[in-house]
Amino acid sequence: MFNQLEVRVLPPGSRWPAQAQLWIDGEDVVAEAVGDGGRGPVAEEALGAKGRSRLWATGERRRVVLGEPECTGGCCGFLSVFVQRQGRVVEWSDWQVPGKEAGPPIFHFDADQYDIEVARASSDWASQR
Repeated sequence: MFNQLEVRVLPPGSRWPAQAQLWIDGEDVVAEAVGDGGRGPVAEEALGAKGRSRLWATGERRRVVLGEPECTGGCCGFLSVFVQRQGRVVEWSDWQVPGKEAGPPIFHFDADQYDIEVARASSDWASQR
């Protein structure tokens, strides 16, 4: 069974630029991992300029920063995960969570659905800028 990814963009606030929210199976994965006051990735960084999203999955396993706690990632560390495409599956694994030894579970996404969602979010973000 595959997990379902949804990417939303929150408008900029008085102190923060626009942020991406990452929902997996209906749960805000960043808020769950870093707690109240935590932030998701800056939309510009997560969804990229000109459609170059850091969320794109390739055959190369790479660590992607997905958020930070209220005190900032420079202080307490960043929420990050390894993203890798394995054939028709995209896997998120080996989480690093600020202040915690264990992170969210491994998530598996249907690669086609994952690509569609990342492309949609990147396109939406580009049209908002």
